[in-house]
Amino acid sequence: VQLVESGGGLVQPGGSLRLSCAASGRSFSSYAMAWFRQAPGKEREFVAAISGGGGNTDCANSVKGRFTIARDNAKNTVYLQMNSLKPEDTAVYYCAADRTSGPPGRVYTSYRYWGSGTQVTVSA
Repeated sequence: VQLVESGGGLVQPGGSLRLSCAASGRSFSSYAMAWFRQAPGKEREFVAAISGGGGNTDCANSVKGRFTIARDNAKNTVYLQMNSLKPEDTAVYYCAADRTSGPPGRVYTSYRYWGSGTQVTVSA
């Protein structure tokens, strides 16, 4: 599975962005998908995850109510809608995939496949 993120950029505080992650390969719906982020000097942290069928989602407390994860299995794509962005959301955002039929996890070592990341900068 190859993953390619897009949609990052510079946005003012309070603004919105939608990240996309396009996956190549077969059986996209067999993979739980997740977004992680990493700010300079900090560890990679969990943002949101979604099960293969899309019925289970999970979000970190720091983004709950502001970010929404969704997927379109017909397009092999997962999305992260980010609203009410804050400067502390500034980071490189990574898409990840884990071939599992179980609920999506929060631990980055559970995810075998990773994209190269897209930069999100929230600044006035």
